[in-house]
Amino acid sequence: EPFVADEYIERLAWRTPGGGSRGGEAFDPKRLLEEFVNHIQELQVMDERIQRKVEKLEQQCQKEAKEFAKKVQELQKSNQVAFQHFQELDEHISYVATKVCHLGDQLEGVNTPRQRAVEAQKLMKYFNEFLDGELKSDVFTNSEKIKEAADIIQKLHLIAQELPFDRFSEVKSKIASKYHDLECQLIQEFTSAQRRGEISRMREVAAVLLHFKGYSHCVDVYIKQCQEGAFLRNDVFEDAAILCQRVNKQVGEVFSNPETVLAKLIQNIFEVKLQSYVKDQLEEHRKSDAEQYLKNLYDLYTRTTNLSSKLMEFNLGTDKQTFLSKLIKSIFISYLENYIEVEIGYLKSRSAMILQRYYDSKNHQKRSIGTGGIRQRTNLPLGPSIDTHGETFLSQEVVVNLLQETKQAFERCHRLSDPSDLPKNAFRIFSMLVEFLCTEHIDYALETGLAGIPSSDSKNANLYFLDVVHQANTIFHLFDKQFNDHLMPLISSSPKLSECLQKKKDIIEQMEVKLDMGIDTLNCMIGQMKHILAAEQKKTDFKPEDENNVLIQYTNACVKVCGYVRKQVEKIRNSMDGKNVDTVLMELGVRFHRLIYEHLQQYSYSCMGGMLAICDVAEYRKCAKDFKIALVLQLFDTLHALCNLLVVAPDNLKQVCSGEQLANLDKNILHSFVQLRVDYRSARLARHFS
Repeated sequence: EPFVADEYIERLAWRTPGGGSRGGEAFDPKRLLEEFVNHIQELQVMDERIQRKVEKLEQQCQKEAKEFAKKVQELQKSNQVAFQHFQELDEHISYVATKVCHLGDQLEGVNTPRQRAVEAQKLMKYFNEFLDGELKSDVFTNSEKIKEAADIIQKLHLIAQELPFDRFSEVKSKIASKYHDLECQLIQEFTSAQRRGEISRMREVAAVLLHFKGYSHCVDVYIKQCQEGAFLRNDVFEDAAILCQRVNKQVGEVFSNPETVLAKLIQNIFEVKLQSYVKDQLEEHRKSDAEQYLKNLYDLYTRTTNLSSKLMEFNLGTDKQTFLSKLIKSIFISYLENYIEVEIGYLKSRSAMILQRYYDSKNHQKRSIGTGGIRQRTNLPLGPSIDTHGETFLSQEVVVNLLQETKQAFERCHRLSDPSDLPKNAFRIFSMLVEFLCTEHIDYALETGLAGIPSSDSKNANLYFLDVVHQANTIFHLFDKQFNDHLMPLISSSPKLSECLQKKKDIIEQMEVKLDMGIDTLNCMIGQMKHILAAEQKKTDFKPEDENNVLIQYTNACVKVCGYVRKQVEKIRNSMDGKNVDTVLMELGVRFHRLIYEHLQQYSYSCMGGMLAICDVAEYRKCAKDFKIALVLQLFDTLHALCNLLVVAPDNLKQVCSGEQLANLDKNILHSFVQLRVDYRSARLARHFS
């Protein structure tokens, strides 16, 4: 522990009798001083003893340091001597190595010509046997030494190529014959080894054949035997992938150029197996069944490209992408050249058949309506209406079928078209969809619907045109979805994009014009309301015989008109969307207000009759709230205020007319309502109003 002087003195005083640190003892300073003096002397003696011990240890340390330094110096000298010896040994080793290399070069210089001479002598010996016409050497007669014989005959064959034909024609012929025999034997041996599954023997024979002209034949044999029993299932593409996967693992163990052999196998599969399979599948339906032909073409091309993607994993040389693309093109080029013509022809006939089948199911013969083009508002009225018997001539089933056919056509177009032709081909398919869906189906239904709108004075007219609008709206949303989902990706980066967008815009504008022409439906609605009012409203409703016995809250005509209007408002909301709903409802609301306004002008009102008229208008105003159009509600609020003029006391007429809702109205309008009162001709009322 660290030494603390205060604590040490405190402990010393505590142990000394009379030190004053223990309770009950008298403090004795002399005794404490004596104890301190004695203790100091003891400490001094201890200090001297420790000091002597320290000096002794320092002397011993200095002595040992000198001895260690001396020993280190001796070791450094020994190390220098050893280093010098190592340098001398390294120089000696380098000298010896140089001598050995020089000697090796000399030996090689002597041995190489000697080996060549020995080799030449052997070849001359074998050549002489061919000259003599009798092959006696064991290497030619022993079938187990076929590898050595192949090496020799290959060299003799090269030598024979340089000899003049006139003097050595016979021996050249014999060497060539032996060369051919050995080549055939090696190929036969390779074939047998492949059948036995002896990879090492195959590799050995292939290495020997590598220098022979028949090496490519060896590769052909290998490729042929690989395919034996490989295509037994119905799925030739899956079989091809499995075969290539298996051969890819083996070919590197057999051949020195595995990527070339594997590429040749793949080329053989494509040009023989796949091409034959594709031809059988397509030629069967090419002229007789366009639908099946297109489906098969799309399926086969897709499966071929998928197979190509799997084969990209293998090492096929430098540019395997181009290699595989050329193989695919060689199979399908004759079918892809006129693909789009087949597609458009099929789509046209199929779409026409779908439409015709639908109209036949309705026992409907399509008729020509109008004189062509978009009919303008100036062409109205539409002439005698056509009774459609409630049929809209729009079918979601037909639309789904047309869109499904077009969707499949877009998918085939994406897969089968050349990238440079893709936008152009997609536009042609889109044009077919526009022709049959938009023009032949939706546009025809709108034209028929317009022609079926009854005249405004028809009784109990059924307004089926709104059903046509509702279905056309739904169908066009489906058309727009296909435009965005399937056409846009094909044309988004081409000039055809603006052309397609413009075509779509033209279709929308044409539809809107015809829907706008269908505003005549509102005339029919107003006509129906007129019929209801004419049939149900009685003059006595507003001038009852017994003023004190009126039990109804509003007239029967009002109830029926409001019920009819609410149904039509709901029908318009279900048939349209967006701003079109508000536009049509505003037009209907304004016409509805005008009808009620003019209707009220036809009657005279007693005091109780005026109250009943106010109740009717209040009910009409509730009905107007369903329109959710501010202008319409404002018009009926004003009409309600005008009806108050029918019941207000003569003295209060001026005050009511100057109220917030009537102050801005023309005085003639106010006067016309006041004139409807039965008491108008009384001098008092005329005087107050003037």
